[in-house]
Amino acid sequence: MSMKRSWLAALAILAFNATVTVTSAAPNPATDATRKANQAVADYLPFSNTQDLEDVRRGFIADLPSAVIKGSAGNTVIDLSQYDFLHQSGPAPATVNPSLWRQSELLSTRGLFKVIDGIYQVRNIDLANMTFIRGKTGWVVIDPLTSTETAKAALDLVNDKVERLPVTGVIFTHSHVDHFAGIRAVVDEADARSGKIPVVAPEGFMEEAVSENVFAGNVMSRRASYMYGNLLPKNPEGTVGGGLGLTTAAGTITLFPPNKIIDKTGEKMTIDGIDIVFQMAPGTEAPAEMLFYFPQFKAIDLAEDANHTLHNLLTLRGAKVRSAQKWTSTLDETIDMWGSDAVVSFGSHHWPQWGNQRVVEHLEKQRDLYKYINDQVLRMANQGLTMNEIAEQFKLPDSLAKEFYNRGYYGDLKHNVRATYQLYLGFWDGNPANFNPYPPAEEAKKYVAMVGAAKMIDTAKAAYRQGDYRWAATVANEVVFADPQNREARSVEADALEQLGYQAESGPARNFYLSGAQELRGGVQKAATPNTSSPDIIRGMTTDMFLDFLAIHLNGPRAGNKSYVYNLSFPDTKEQYVLTVKNGVMNYRKNKQLDKTDGTVTLNRTTLDDIALGKIKLGNLAESGQVKIDGDSAKFKDMLGNFDKFDFWFTIAEP
Repeated sequence: MSMKRSWLAALAILAFNATVTVTSAAPNPATDATRKANQAVADYLPFSNTQDLEDVRRGFIADLPSAVIKGSAGNTVIDLSQYDFLHQSGPAPATVNPSLWRQSELLSTRGLFKVIDGIYQVRNIDLANMTFIRGKTGWVVIDPLTSTETAKAALDLVNDKVERLPVTGVIFTHSHVDHFAGIRAVVDEADARSGKIPVVAPEGFMEEAVSENVFAGNVMSRRASYMYGNLLPKNPEGTVGGGLGLTTAAGTITLFPPNKIIDKTGEKMTIDGIDIVFQMAPGTEAPAEMLFYFPQFKAIDLAEDANHTLHNLLTLRGAKVRSAQKWTSTLDETIDMWGSDAVVSFGSHHWPQWGNQRVVEHLEKQRDLYKYINDQVLRMANQGLTMNEIAEQFKLPDSLAKEFYNRGYYGDLKHNVRATYQLYLGFWDGNPANFNPYPPAEEAKKYVAMVGAAKMIDTAKAAYRQGDYRWAATVANEVVFADPQNREARSVEADALEQLGYQAESGPARNFYLSGAQELRGGVQKAATPNTSSPDIIRGMTTDMFLDFLAIHLNGPRAGNKSYVYNLSFPDTKEQYVLTVKNGVMNYRKNKQLDKTDGTVTLNRTTLDDIALGKIKLGNLAESGQVKIDGDSAKFKDMLGNFDKFDFWFTIAEP
């Protein structure tokens, strides 16, 4: 059992193995309907505006010496050459939304860049940017990427091409793994623990960094394998990147606690002679996040709250819904705090804005983008429109929609609209007929019994010929869920999803559509089960967090009529618990021991870490030799048999 399978697990899959006997098919070309839909986007947006094309190359110093970054064992951490096809000249391929193609082309511009004197960024060698501020004696590093390998490559690049200096400080903008996991490549933990090098993070950082995706980690990372299109080919018929960045490195994930926590807006700090003013932004793009300002440079670090894309209010991989209202308030406060002075702004993704007017305009229009979504969803909901009705009618005004940085390259507009409805009103539309729907497979069987599979497939094919791919996919999907072996239904649904993918402006939405088509045509593409559990992440989990996650694995129906009570003792951490399983629920109490129990279990906390890292199987814990049981050991083993192991490779596009 893996205790930590983040969305990075999905990005580490490299092999392909079909697991169902369905014939795979080559991709189809773009249909006339798809060509027309993509041409409509090309006609609507101001593609003659070349400002981004200039900005993305501005200040270029050097590229990496190699497009392939490898680990110490010779493993490929990231191969950026896979995206060289994005450099082709001419218009977008017919199989890619021209707006998404433009964004992916911009994101394929990688290397070391000078933002202004004293500020440098390494961009697009990983999902995020790594920023370097020239202090009095060294580099202050912002967001050391997803892995030690890419972080080291970035640090080596700035040292080789600008100035060789020690790292004298690190700042984590927020708690997502692509912004902290390369930390051990830039700072020795002993120097951080001693306070020699400040490592700064927002309040709640460690808890959120460790817990991100743990409790729903298996399903999140399975869905992330669709979201990031990691099993799709890298080409104009497959994935063209993620909109926020091209892809994420599959390297070594590291973490240790920061030694300075920022907990209030306006707090000031000086690192290696660089003055910094902080702004708290919890509950926006991440649960723990902050923006900050460098008065000496008149520069704003936007973290991930203002980007060159509409961001996710609800990620396609799944997460808690984010508040567009909080996002709006944060950006409005940013403008109020620094908008009158700033001459440059940059962030954890994409490229900077130069000049006060452009800095402020970008902030204002990103602010208004999220506020428009929040306010208009609530306006329409208060008029009685339901979630899907609002999403179908929702349209941004041209003043917002024609800004490329407001387009849905990462966060899809309709998906964000539905997320905002969900935040305020939940997933149910209030219609009593929809209060207790049948599960998808059972509902599908009833529709097929009523209409007939042949009739439904004919309807789906007719819709496909008419260019109504949404309806074609919907109808064919009912047949697939009623009978997963119906090859004709699978084929027509796959064809429809493929065209929807070709039309999608969102990179993650495209990847979902095309991954669904791939599964329908060739079954679940299965590699070795990914496990990116990092010792640093596991050690960062509190024992309470570990036990909470263990409780999620309890098979409630199987354990429902059973009862177990054990004292738990962890000598290495001097922690004690009472663990009970009763009524199909696992509970625990910290700092407590009972006289009457089924026994006392003594083990080191490090043994739990070994379970999380896959070194010991939970079911073998009693025989592992690393646990002492005083009491009913057979009953303890029986209790462990009630915990499920999650299968990573479950189906998504079929039941």
